[in-house]
Amino acid sequence: MADPLLSFFLLLLSLLLSTTTTTTADDAATFLKLASALTPTPKGWSTTNSNDYCNWNGVKCDSSNNVISINLATQSLSGILPSELSTLSQLQSLSLQENKLSGALPSLANLASLREIYIGTNNFTSIPQDCFKGLTSLQTMSMNENINLESWVISTDLTESPSLTTFEASNAKIFGTIPDMFASFPSLQNLRLSYNNLTGGLPPSFANSEIQNLWLNNQEMGLSGNIEVLSSMEQLSQVWLQKNQFTGPVPDLSKSKNLFDLQLRDNQFTGILPVSLHSLPGLLNISLSNNKLQGPVPQFGKDVIVDNSGLNNFCVDTAGVACDPQVTTLLEIAGGFGYPVTLSDSWKGNDACSGWPFVFCDSSKKTVTTVSLGKQHFGGIISPAFANLTALTTLKLNDNNLSGPIPDSLAKLSQLSLLDVSNNNLTGKIPSFATSVKLTTTPGNPFLGSGGVPGSGGAPSPGSDSNTTAPGDGPNGKGIGGKKVSPGLIAGIVVGLVIVGVIGVFLLFKINIKKKRGKSGRVNDQENGDGISALVTNGSSGCTKGYGVLSEIQSQSSGNHSGRNIFEGGNNVISIEVLRQVTDNFSENNILGKGGFGVVYKGELHDGTKIAVKRMEAGAMGTKGMNEFQAEIAVLTKVRHRHLVALLGYCINGNERLLVYEYMPQGNLAQHLFEWQELGYPPLTWKQRVTIALDVARGVEYLHSLAQQSFIHRDLKPSNILLGDDMRAKVADFGLVKNAPDGNYSMETRLAGTFGYLAPEYAATGRVTTKVDVYAFGVILMEIMTGRKALDDTVPDERAHLVTWFRRVLVNKDSLPKAIDQTLNPDEETLVSIFKVAELAGHCTAREPYQRPDMGHAVNVLGPLVEQWKPTNHEEESTSGIDLHMSLPQFLQRWQADEGTSTMFNDRSHSQIQSSISGGFTDTFTSNDCR
Repeated sequence: MADPLLSFFLLLLSLLLSTTTTTTADDAATFLKLASALTPTPKGWSTTNSNDYCNWNGVKCDSSNNVISINLATQSLSGILPSELSTLSQLQSLSLQENKLSGALPSLANLASLREIYIGTNNFTSIPQDCFKGLTSLQTMSMNENINLESWVISTDLTESPSLTTFEASNAKIFGTIPDMFASFPSLQNLRLSYNNLTGGLPPSFANSEIQNLWLNNQEMGLSGNIEVLSSMEQLSQVWLQKNQFTGPVPDLSKSKNLFDLQLRDNQFTGILPVSLHSLPGLLNISLSNNKLQGPVPQFGKDVIVDNSGLNNFCVDTAGVACDPQVTTLLEIAGGFGYPVTLSDSWKGNDACSGWPFVFCDSSKKTVTTVSLGKQHFGGIISPAFANLTALTTLKLNDNNLSGPIPDSLAKLSQLSLLDVSNNNLTGKIPSFATSVKLTTTPGNPFLGSGGVPGSGGAPSPGSDSNTTAPGDGPNGKGIGGKKVSPGLIAGIVVGLVIVGVIGVFLLFKINIKKKRGKSGRVNDQENGDGISALVTNGSSGCTKGYGVLSEIQSQSSGNHSGRNIFEGGNNVISIEVLRQVTDNFSENNILGKGGFGVVYKGELHDGTKIAVKRMEAGAMGTKGMNEFQAEIAVLTKVRHRHLVALLGYCINGNERLLVYEYMPQGNLAQHLFEWQELGYPPLTWKQRVTIALDVARGVEYLHSLAQQSFIHRDLKPSNILLGDDMRAKVADFGLVKNAPDGNYSMETRLAGTFGYLAPEYAATGRVTTKVDVYAFGVILMEIMTGRKALDDTVPDERAHLVTWFRRVLVNKDSLPKAIDQTLNPDEETLVSIFKVAELAGHCTAREPYQRPDMGHAVNVLGPLVEQWKPTNHEEESTSGIDLHMSLPQFLQRWQADEGTSTMFNDRSHSQIQSSISGGFTDTFTSNDCR
């Protein structure tokens, strides 16, 4: 009988040999398929015999003939990689960069030996969802410049690669947020994700990472939020964050001793640059242009290359020169609020008494006496720096989101007579102000008192008859007015709190019931039996809100809410009665325009703020449009961009659908180009026209960046390009396009403009793409240059179609000056600018979609043309001492101060008027056309 132990070893050896033979056979078969898939066949490879594959050029094997390395870089190879690549179980290195490979990238999942992947600069079209799963040995992933990929998100499967040191995927069609997974990569040094469509903020797990080179620049839509996390990244050496939407101050980077290259240009950074940044020992290169930075111009060492040529909001123009002391104080105050963009944009120059919004000075215009920052939605704290404004008499900080204590230093202001901090979230003790100070702390601030802790008893009494405490009132162990709190009052407060608690529990119960009903589909809407109101419950009319519209409009309501719908997802409720009230019952006198889907009315709130209300009948939209209505609104009410008219809310009333937009007071582009000159309005200057074009390009570029998951489409034509007070443009009336198989589109975009705006492929197939928008934008550029409509049946046939005629003009550019709007009367410099725009218009209207640029290119062309009109000095943009950036109330107040008259408007202060105008509509005024 054979030895059992010997038999076991023979069996084991047989199995090992069998496995090796199988693996080798699999690798051989894989290479036959790979060789057949590549064009041209790599030198030394065979498509018929793979017996000697381990000796093929670019192939390395181990002693068992298992492939461990493939290097076919830079060989101009095309073709589609076979899925069998995933069977190369011992593969350690894959180098296929700088070829023309296309199709789907094969899944590389579970190739546990794979350490290096180089697949950049190819034409791959998609990445399998599990492609990077189980790559437990991966150290380098480089896939830059794969511009034909379908949009994809960074997979958290990469966390299974703890040895990762380099991840490069620049210009690779990535969208979404950067996953917060970097604690899983203790060795990661290089992260390159430039030229993608990443959004959101920097992940917290960046903190304390070993990342040295961080490239996140040139995102389509733009990363946002602050970059404070960088202050904890001590290993940083090169940081590229340019061309994003980052906000807030630049953090202290003094821990990053090796930082030599810092690119921050073209963002929204505010605040004063940290002094520590000036003295970083290794810094060689820094860019700051085109932000909203404040304070003195930073002064770097002589060896540092500084790009600060673009716009910023520095107080002076000379590096190293300090700001005026009052300006320094106000900037420190802004720092307490986190340096809001609104204050950076409005607090410019080095004289706080030269018309700064929210700041008022005495008649000599030398000392600040009033700071009125109520209702600005500021967060942060009240800065102790207010105490440096020694002449301050009035300080209004009401109706913000401020936290922390009231600084004790404010009580030392000898001339302070009014302090309003109501409706905030302040805590701590109230300083002992002089009896001459009128102090307002309520409503709001429930924990402002002795301890600043819920339940401490330090909150002001809610039973007070007035929201304003009498001069000298304070905590000091006593109640309001310094009187001892009676037992009856305490009992009343306790009972009130119990009642409030019971009501809260009841409301939570009701909300929970509604959510359960919504999930089960049981919706009570008898008036709308078509199933459109799947998200609307209990009533017949309702609206969502945007910004502060709801609170402003609700304040005018009669109080009868029985006829309202409740939009599930929040307490966004508005009644049709309110919209009737603000539009004077949809009076014909308030009609702003009419379109294929309804009439647009101007509405006016009680404080004079204007809105635009678009009223549509269900029949005009059709069944599909109505079915998509709520899904569209859910997306569009979240879309916010400075060059897009905001959809502030909507209302459902029986068969009616009403949309509430911003109101844009200067009308639309078409009116200025084609109509209003006949009524005596001045023609648009070239500066105004190219600025409008740039704004439109930026707005549409943003919409295209939202095309990753669902498609937001613009029906581009001048009548939908609306203009604000300062002639800045906002693109109006956009809608969500669902690329349905039946070819139907949403209610807002089913009619994609007149024939003159249609790209050839849209006219033939009806398919909406970003390139259709680019074509329409090119038509708009032609209209802006020529002052002619896209279609004009009043002229001979050969000139009736603007695109056809203008593209003939472009063949001989010498004829261009005769083709442009003669009211422009351009000089040589302006004519150079017009030539550049004409060339861009020609590219945008190319017949083939692939020949047209994207909107990002249009922004890059137009941007420098707008910036070249930056005034060389302040005198050039002043007229008899009038600051053209001042609002009318601000100018009136300044004029009155110059004349020695009162700074009050009857009995309403400027701050009241300012907050009334801006309350709830920060930086927004609305659509007058909306189709």
